Amino acid sequence: MPRQPEGPPPPPVVARIRVRFAKRGRLRFLSHRDIARAFERGLRRARLPVALSAGFSPHPRLSWVGAAPTGAASEAEYVEIAFSAPVTPRWVHEALDAALPPGLDVVCCVEAQGRALPDRVDASRWQLRLPGVALAELGVAVPALLARESLVVERVTKDGKREVDVRGAVVWAVCRAENDTCAILDVVVRHTTPAVRPDDVLTALSAVAVLSVPVPPEPTRLEQGRLREDGTLADPLAPDRDEAARPAGRLEA
Repeated sequence: MPRQPEGPPPPPVVARIRVRFAKRGRLRFLSHRDIARAFERGLRRARLPVALSAGFSPHPRLSWVGAAPTGAASEAEYVEIAFSAPVTPRWVHEALDAALPPGLDVVCCVEAQGRALPDRVDASRWQLRLPGVALAELGVAVPALLARESLVVERVTKDGKREVDVRGAVVWAVCRAENDTCAILDVVVRHTTPAVRPDDVLTALSAVAVLSVPVPPEPTRLEQGRLREDGTLADPLAPDRDEAARPAGRLEA
C-alpha cells in the first residue's frame, strides 16, 4: 500500500490573485529561485492564507510566468498565488509589498478571472541601457540585424551549447541616445523555446556590425503580454480588471 501523508489534506483553494511585481536595483542579480524563496518568506511574514500543495512536503501554491534572467531588472514580473481563504487584491497588495524586501515591489494585484495567465503572455518589451556605446554604432547594427531573415547565435548553458534564432524572435527594435556615451535599445522579443534573452540580442548585433560593449549592459523588462498586430503588448491583467469592474448579473450584448 502506498504511503500517505499524516493528518488531513490541506484546505482547498478558494481564491487566486495575480500579482505584477518589479525587480529593481541590486535585486536584479537575484536568481528566479531566490525570488521564489523571498516570496514564500514574504507570504509567511504577511500572514496571508496561502494554499499549500498536498504530499509529504507541502509548499505554497505559486505559479510563475516568464521569469526574467538573473542580472536583468524588470517592471513586469508575474505570479499567481492560490489562497485557502477569501482575500482581496488590496489586502494582498499592501500586506505582501510590506513584507517583501525593498527592490521586490508589488505593482498591482487582481483577482484571477478567465483564461490562464500564461495564455496571455507571448512577448516582452525590453530596454537595454548601453553605457560606453555611441548611438552611431548601435544605429548601424540595428538595421543590419532587422534586414536579416534569420540570425542564429550560440548560448552556453549548463546542458551545453544551444542555438537560438534571435532575428526570428525580434519583432521590432529601435535605438536612441541617452547622451553622447550611452545608447538605449528598445526591443520587443517573442517568447520562444529556448528564450531569446537581452544578451542574445547584443550577441546578434555584434555579429552583423562592429559593436563594442565595453561595460556590462543594463537590461530592464518593461512589459510582458500578448503581442498585438501593431507590435505593442496587451496588458495580461486587463481582462481580470474588466471582469471585476463588470456589474454583477450584467449580460454581455
